[in-house]
Amino acid sequence: MHDIRAIRETPELFDARMARRGLSGISEAVLAIDAARREKIAAAEAALAERNAASKEVGAAKAAGNDAEFERLRALVAAKKDEIARLEEEARAEDARLTEMLLGLPNAPHDDVPDGADETDNVELRRWGTPREFGFAPKEHYEIQAVENAMDFETAAKLSGARFVLLSGAVARIHRALAQFMLDTHTAENGLTEVNPPVLVRDETMLGTGQLPKFAEDSYQTTNGWWLIPTSEVPLTNIVAGHILAADYLPRRYTAHSLCFRSEAGSAGKDTAGMLRQHQFEKVEMVSITTPDASRAELDRMTRCAENILERLGLPYRTVVLCTGDMGFGARRTHDIEVWLPGQNTYREISSCSVCGDFQARRMNARYRPEPGAKPEFVHTLNGSGLAVGRCLIAVLENGQQEDGSVVLPEALHPWLGGKTRITAEGALA
Repeated sequence: MHDIRAIRETPELFDARMARRGLSGISEAVLAIDAARREKIAAAEAALAERNAASKEVGAAKAAGNDAEFERLRALVAAKKDEIARLEEEARAEDARLTEMLLGLPNAPHDDVPDGADETDNVELRRWGTPREFGFAPKEHYEIQAVENAMDFETAAKLSGARFVLLSGAVARIHRALAQFMLDTHTAENGLTEVNPPVLVRDETMLGTGQLPKFAEDSYQTTNGWWLIPTSEVPLTNIVAGHILAADYLPRRYTAHSLCFRSEAGSAGKDTAGMLRQHQFEKVEMVSITTPDASRAELDRMTRCAENILERLGLPYRTVVLCTGDMGFGARRTHDIEVWLPGQNTYREISSCSVCGDFQARRMNARYRPEPGAKPEFVHTLNGSGLAVGRCLIAVLENGQQEDGSVVLPEALHPWLGGKTRITAEGALA
């Protein structure tokens, strides 16, 4: 959410930043509502002053026996009461309009974010690893012989509909092992605190991280009003909602493995084959809460935490910085990490790490004191996948596939699989 005072003070700067997001002339509309709101507030305050003054004079007129003046003043007090109520209601309506508009505006991009219209304008930062050369045509994950019987889309569709999968046997165990490997690495080596958060949250929790009101159709809501989280970024970031933190309490770094739920609104016909895009999936999420001066460096740190997981697994990847036209609603800068999938002969996103500045903190009213007794300031928030578990499973299966239909598993994963090193062509861990 944006600071209305900053928009008032530097509307040209605000418009320039929104123009990079494809929006023009925004400050004029925002400030028009703000001016109307302030006008109603000022009028209500003036009417209240008039009412208070008249109220003081009522008693004097009564004591002086001036009945005409007494009745005039009493009528004036009653009229001002009604006027004040009307003006305050109008001010609340304008305030609601202003809040709705500000909540619907995307975050302003960092100056170092490249301009662009879509993903074709993203800028590659680096690559790691060399894609393996196969002596045969590599298959997509769901076509590999070792996987076919353990990745059941037909039964899942019978149970739940399209975009669900039922994992079993060796594949289900590898999926679980990947999540445990990620969590253990982040907690033991990367200094993150593990959290097991709720997956059902309230409206204000979704609003705090920017899912509401703009993206309600992208999430699922229960009949009694809870929302199923699209990512554990939502509950993890809201841990600090409404708090004023001490500066030495920061940074806070959290990680969680959770189910995630997305309606995939607007993605009809996209990535329908396999388990690349599902309504229900699992992620190991990372969230950081920092001071403003530390947030940009924290983004690079978070990105390295995610990249390290792929390096440990021996999975080639590339890291790109998203351009203004491809960046998410709440981000100021985003690094996407794309893992190599030989079955598709391309890199696909497996992690998205973003710094949000104070955009979410303003929505959550999450602040800190730079020093004891100092005026509270808004914290900065960051989030990133560390990693998407299902997509990591896809990458492990596709990169490790063998011509005989078996799959060789990454050495780093062996301790989480009881020393097992591969899936046989028949689908058993061995």
